[in-house]
Amino acid sequence: MGLKIGIDFHVVDGIFQGSRTYLIELFSRAFQMAPEHEFYLFLDNPDVLAVYGDAFSRPNVKAVRMPHANPAKRLCLQLPALQKRYSLDLLHVQYVMPVPSLCPVVATIHDILFESHPQFFKKTFTLRSKLLVRRTALKARHIFTCSRYSGQEIINRYGVDKNKVSVIPYGADMKKFFPGNAGGDVLKKYGIKPKGYILTVGRLEPRKNHVSVIRAYSSLKDAPPLVVVGQPDFSFRQIHAEVEAAGIKDRVIFLSGIGDNELPAFYRNALFFAYPSWAEGFGIPPLEAFASGTPVISSNTTALAELSDGAALSVDPGDIEGLAKSMQALLSDSGMRADLAARGLKRAGEFSWTRAAERTLEGYRKACV
Repeated sequence: MGLKIGIDFHVVDGIFQGSRTYLIELFSRAFQMAPEHEFYLFLDNPDVLAVYGDAFSRPNVKAVRMPHANPAKRLCLQLPALQKRYSLDLLHVQYVMPVPSLCPVVATIHDILFESHPQFFKKTFTLRSKLLVRRTALKARHIFTCSRYSGQEIINRYGVDKNKVSVIPYGADMKKFFPGNAGGDVLKKYGIKPKGYILTVGRLEPRKNHVSVIRAYSSLKDAPPLVVVGQPDFSFRQIHAEVEAAGIKDRVIFLSGIGDNELPAFYRNALFFAYPSWAEGFGIPPLEAFASGTPVISSNTTALAELSDGAALSVDPGDIEGLAKSMQALLSDSGMRADLAARGLKRAGEFSWTRAAERTLEGYRKACV
């Protein structure tokens, strides 16, 4: 029997981040797998979906304008009104469900790092999330998360029944992210030489640990440029201050406007990828680097150790000297780079957005029994 399923898509026309990638990649597959269901996508600018392929214009998909609003208005007024207007059987949200909710809800909770690592978030965000995400975890019909680490955190901290939580790892689109030298024209536009730079990708905010990357990079000998791809977020000025203090402004390239179609070229043409994040619920950027055949340095903490599983050089994110040694080793040893690239590519093959979509649809059926 077909269901009328609403999906909160408001992050898709926001800043580039993992939760946005999740929605685009997962549902571009799910819509095609489930023609019996009607999907209603709620976001401010429905026209933006046209660039993400034909899946978003299928007969069973309707994009509905939900104007950008503060979270209170979206959760207390907009989403309940849309639930009622479209007589939804199910609503799928990320992190927080509406108050009130007029139909059953399933929730994707990528992580609850604000519980375990509150120092990396604004205090107001942490307080709000501790209240609202806990409520969602307890009241939602089913919970999706992306790693064993995140799943266990949700179960342990919120006392959620383990049968209510589905751990569904994410994937990398192997048609977009693949090894080779394609995309040289993209790099040329930014004055960057293929295989002539070190790459890091992520929002410019404290948890992503750009400061350690910059401090480690500043100590390297004969290093190529460091390319930092990511949109500025809170406390981003500290990252630029570190570059100034280290006297390496001419060697660090900040790029904040790289779109979905250009990003793969940056991954596959990098000498290696550095991602010593303090904490992650999954880690889409290192997985995309794996799929691109690019050697990876990653953290040995939270879900990143689980994701890498021996396919990356693992470092303590607080050990700047250790990070610098790993970076220098990859600069100096082409054999090590080749070995890591092969291991990463194999590891990427173990993840699939198609399987994630299949399992999400299974979760919908469970939630509506």
